[in-house]
Amino acid sequence: MKDYSSLQNGSDVRGVAMEIPGGKPVNLTKRAAHDIGFAFGRWLSERTDRPADGLRVAIGEDSRLTGPDLSRSIAEGLSLRGVEAYISGMASTPAMFMCCAEGGFDGGIMVTASHLPYERNGMKFFTKESGLEKADIKKILAYAAEVPDDMDKVGEGTIGSCGVMPSYVDGLKKKILTSLCLPEGARPFEGMKIIVDAGNGAGGFFATELLQPLGADITGSLYLEPDGRFPNHEPNPENKEAMEAITNAVIASGADMGIIFDTDVDRAGAVLPDGNGGAVTLGRNRMIAIMTALLKRQYGPITVVTDSITSTGLAEFINGMGCRHHRFKRGYRNVIVEAQRLLAEGENAIFAMETSGHGALKENYFLDDGAYIIVKLLVELVRTRNEGRDLLDLIADLREPKESSEARLPVLSDDMRSVTERAFDAVRSYFGGREGYSIVPENYEGVRVNADSAHGDGWFLIRCSLHDPLMATNLESDSEGGVKLLAGAILDCLSDIKELDKEALEKLVR
Repeated sequence: MKDYSSLQNGSDVRGVAMEIPGGKPVNLTKRAAHDIGFAFGRWLSERTDRPADGLRVAIGEDSRLTGPDLSRSIAEGLSLRGVEAYISGMASTPAMFMCCAEGGFDGGIMVTASHLPYERNGMKFFTKESGLEKADIKKILAYAAEVPDDMDKVGEGTIGSCGVMPSYVDGLKKKILTSLCLPEGARPFEGMKIIVDAGNGAGGFFATELLQPLGADITGSLYLEPDGRFPNHEPNPENKEAMEAITNAVIASGADMGIIFDTDVDRAGAVLPDGNGGAVTLGRNRMIAIMTALLKRQYGPITVVTDSITSTGLAEFINGMGCRHHRFKRGYRNVIVEAQRLLAEGENAIFAMETSGHGALKENYFLDDGAYIIVKLLVELVRTRNEGRDLLDLIADLREPKESSEARLPVLSDDMRSVTERAFDAVRSYFGGREGYSIVPENYEGVRVNADSAHGDGWFLIRCSLHDPLMATNLESDSEGGVKLLAGAILDCLSDIKELDKEALEKLVR
């Protein structure tokens, strides 16, 4: 019997889709895609309580070289189940949800592996209500394993084509114009230079099909042409080289804003000129802070759900403006589901954002949509410009750490759970009663420890990686040299756990 369980990556499917020299064996084959398509048709039929031959599913892809073949194989699997499958070609992940929520499709599949290397690929799945959860993916992959290789047709589905991007882009345009109380045909970005770095992924449309028709000068934009080998830099707002590229482009071109997307446009970052010939990046804590500030103006006090590695300064900023910061777990679905839970309990938790750039708003179906987040910023950019203010004024009170780092500690054992539990116990025991340190009580992931000014002047969080056999340790300090002090203390604490590779911490201490 086939086993596709290794393709599960949380609430997504991911695997190796093409051979490269020295690479891992291909496990996301065309056959696997076919079977997963068939299985999604079965799952969707059960979820909707409708026969498969009455369902319509759209399939989109980012710029990866393996996208067209995988899309076709998925469509063939869906068709054999009896589902009407429609291949859209190049698309963004948010557009694949919107074609379900507002476009008449019962399901959507986005063929993407986000920012991972070009030989990788994967799938994200949508219904009219939301993206799928981990348990849904587990069931779909189990169904896929049951598909016989010599399967006969069980339905009379069709394979067609569709275009999901025009209606998605029109929705973004409408959002901008209505937010600014402007009529159709207005050009709110006239006289402004706004540039985009699409990283050769699927996000080039934002410059050519949205910004430019609304009046923006996009001269100086980078890597708008799709290229599945990503020859210039990793398409990732968290990547240092990527952020340097868009920052340098903003400075060189004199842009009013720079925008960067990941491959499938569900994550975004931004860059603003600082008024002194330099630029300020909006990512991680700053992006969460500026979004909170503009949402507070729109909705009043809100609850902001973030992942576990946000800074103390961000918490002070959010709470200081009368909102509530709720620090939760890593994983974009985790922060979104937690916000929905709090909202259902009566909190005004309308905004969830992970430091990776995944941001979701209640007003937009709680969809993690990088383009929509940027639209909110652009609307505020126009408003502040018209009022003679600076968009960066919104985060003038955000306290930034002096130092920050992350140490990734591989687990050198097949029994990862035992090793990580011993590490957590060691951290609790070592720092729990030690002068100068305090364990944060309300913590949902790993162990978070605060340190006073004599012992690192900051905090660290040690946790299990979501996807890899390692423990990630994030460290932040408000003083120069503080990260080194924190790393040294963690090394002492974990010295007896030989199954944990501590080289990354050792480098911080040197």
